[in-house]
Amino acid sequence: MSSNTIHAWAAPSKGAKLEPFDYDAGPLGPEHVEVQVEHVGICHSDLSMLDNEWGSTKYPFVPGHEIVGTITAVGSQVKGRKAGDRVGIGWFTGSCLHCRPCMAGDQHMCRATEQTIVGRHGGFADRVRAQWAWTFPLPAKLDAASAGPLFCGGITVFTPLLQANLKPTMRAGVVGIGGLGHLAVKFLKAWGCEVTAFTSSAAKHAEAKALGAHHAIASTDAAALKQVRGSLDLIIVTVNVPLDWNAYVAALRPKGTLHFVGAILQPVPVSVFSLMATKTVTGSGTGSPTAIADMLDFCARHQIAPQVEAFPMAKVNEAMEHLRNGKPRYRVVLTR
Repeated sequence: MSSNTIHAWAAPSKGAKLEPFDYDAGPLGPEHVEVQVEHVGICHSDLSMLDNEWGSTKYPFVPGHEIVGTITAVGSQVKGRKAGDRVGIGWFTGSCLHCRPCMAGDQHMCRATEQTIVGRHGGFADRVRAQWAWTFPLPAKLDAASAGPLFCGGITVFTPLLQANLKPTMRAGVVGIGGLGHLAVKFLKAWGCEVTAFTSSAAKHAEAKALGAHHAIASTDAAALKQVRGSLDLIIVTVNVPLDWNAYVAALRPKGTLHFVGAILQPVPVSVFSLMATKTVTGSGTGSPTAIADMLDFCARHQIAPQVEAFPMAKVNEAMEHLRNGKPRYRVVLTR
């Protein structure tokens, strides 16, 4: 086989088990690096893509977009990266770097972004390639074996803090204490906020407080939601199921924000009158390269790491099923 042959795990069809899959990646592009994969997190988006929930999956499908590894080769026009660097890769592996959003520092909003597992093969493989600007040096203080989920799950819940211009004197809530939510709680606590966790699992109340939440409330308890009415400046929604969104808007202070990062497929009905106190409903996906770099520095400074369960790459199907059944506490990472 040629040196461009990559050994991966792919699903041949919708919802199928992953199986060994080799493909020819072709010559390394001038702005691209090749990364030897060491660890890769499993995100719920990998399951959504496997099941073609968003209608954009092409098969054979190679998941994996929370990648940590070491650069083994660089293209002729690569800047600031070299062989031997340990880096992370997240949802994106490329952008044009010359359009207005890219020049403004919003490269993740570039219309020409290349998404790691959409229309190309991801990181459930021995190697993966990406444009140099979308590979992020891993701070020495961060553990490579657990850092992978930061590059999608982490930046997904870090971005709302930046977007809301959150101050450490504010009060914030997190809906859903799972792969995304547990990191949101850790970030908000380190940010200095008073944190309220909303979870449908009574068993997670104590866990949420152990992660840093000051309060824990049942996410579907109407009486409990009334008790926090008008008390929160920011609520980050990480779940992908419908809830009583008007009750959550009511839990906001004036000028507060209800921010969605969970991929809820149903419309979100909100009364216009509930927004008259200058409340806002917003959403975001991932973040810019600068935001990702800032998040990594923040994690290194405050010793924040995802709580993970490790599986060997050879047991990838067991790991995917573990996630599908909602069992992880709180993120799954595959290790080669």
